[in-house]
Amino acid sequence: MTNDKRRVAIIGGGISGLTAAYYLQEQAKSAQLPTEIVLIEASHRFGGKIQTIVEDGYQIEKGPDSFTDHKGTVATLAKKLKVEKQLVRSKEERKFVAVNEELHAVPKGVQFGIPTEMTPFLTSDLVSWSGKARATFDFLRPQGKMTEDQSLGQWVRQRLGGEVLENLTEPLLSGIYNGDIDELSLQAVLPFLSTHSKTSSGLIQSMKSYTRSSDYLTDAEQSFSFVGGLETFVDALVHELTEVKLKKSVRVTNIQKSNHQLLLSLNNQSSIKADAVIIATSHTIAQSLFHEKQLLQELDGIPLNTVATVSLAFDETQIAHHFTGTDFVVSRNNDLSITAATFMNRKWQGTAPDGKVLIKAYIGRVGDEAIVELSDKGIEKVVLQDLHRLVGITGAPEKVIVTRYKNAMPQYTIGHLERVRKSKESLYEAYPTIRLIGNTYDGISIPKCVRQAIESAEQIMQELKDLPSFVIE
Repeated sequence: MTNDKRRVAIIGGGISGLTAAYYLQEQAKSAQLPTEIVLIEASHRFGGKIQTIVEDGYQIEKGPDSFTDHKGTVATLAKKLKVEKQLVRSKEERKFVAVNEELHAVPKGVQFGIPTEMTPFLTSDLVSWSGKARATFDFLRPQGKMTEDQSLGQWVRQRLGGEVLENLTEPLLSGIYNGDIDELSLQAVLPFLSTHSKTSSGLIQSMKSYTRSSDYLTDAEQSFSFVGGLETFVDALVHELTEVKLKKSVRVTNIQKSNHQLLLSLNNQSSIKADAVIIATSHTIAQSLFHEKQLLQELDGIPLNTVATVSLAFDETQIAHHFTGTDFVVSRNNDLSITAATFMNRKWQGTAPDGKVLIKAYIGRVGDEAIVELSDKGIEKVVLQDLHRLVGITGAPEKVIVTRYKNAMPQYTIGHLERVRKSKESLYEAYPTIRLIGNTYDGISIPKCVRQAIESAEQIMQELKDLPSFVIE
């Protein structure tokens, strides 16, 4: 007795896993291929790090709070989910950098921490005149070929000088990648530079060339979210998974071959057989699923950082009025513990009641993770001291929510892309119908996680079409 129905199991119910489930469902319908999709999430909720809390008139994002949609990836999916009208741009963005405990506006035209417009950069007080003069050497020196991966920090320091790196590039990129810039991979963080450097005379020209290319939308500089917070996006995905079996509070403990299929053992003493599997988890969880210890061993080289977000609510009378920005990041030449902060109510409509201020601060950087181990009260005290020194906050907050992410932030260090490539190749050789996706591998942003999910769903669907009918056991 044979059965042509295929079964796909997706491990992990964060944004990557949910998106993969949605596109598998849509492609199965389009191909008219009978497919059973099972989504397995170890926690009690879907969404992963995305979690929006609404209480007392505040809309608080415990994890990520926005994204930049450079290629319109999320906008396209939002339209499919019929929530494109709930996709919103930030009200305004005025970014600052704290240098020597003073806040300086980020010059217009800075992209990924690299200036692309010289007049705003040269008139900015963020970099000294000697630092600006050093940066202009970038126009005079040959760029050279990017034949192998190298340190992002060393590359920028060589092209633009140490002051631009420390006061501009490092704090802005660390706000995204949360790593040591001298250990970050140039190819993984700024992959497009290798293409645009071939036709440009320097790093500044390469970045400008990229921002003018068809890969970069004109509104890509703006941040996006959804009405009701990012969890609106998660809820829309879950709502549309009408033909997907959703399992929460169940953990996959092992994957092994079972004749023509894959056998997934679960922590509730049951098991699932599947024809294909998409693993949408961190690399440490993915590695633990296989008895073959050599599988994914290259991923041991991906460090994980520990961070925390701290949301604090104040009355607007507690805030000094001299700071009018929406965001600031903190360079390393400060005696401060916070790494960045966003005035959420200035940036997003409806995140705080009238007359109130909602600030989201970040702590924890490479080499200073111990601060995250403090008690909630200890973390609150440290953050309040830093906010008082930078923006003049007085008094105690009306509400505080501390969220820790232990060993949760992957670091894209030198050689990252090669490690991921080798791991995926070895996994494919051993298990041709298993795919690996998520923020650990090919991009940490929401749009890049969505893109990985789409590509993996397409690949798995093609693998399923090519499978022979199997015998029911």
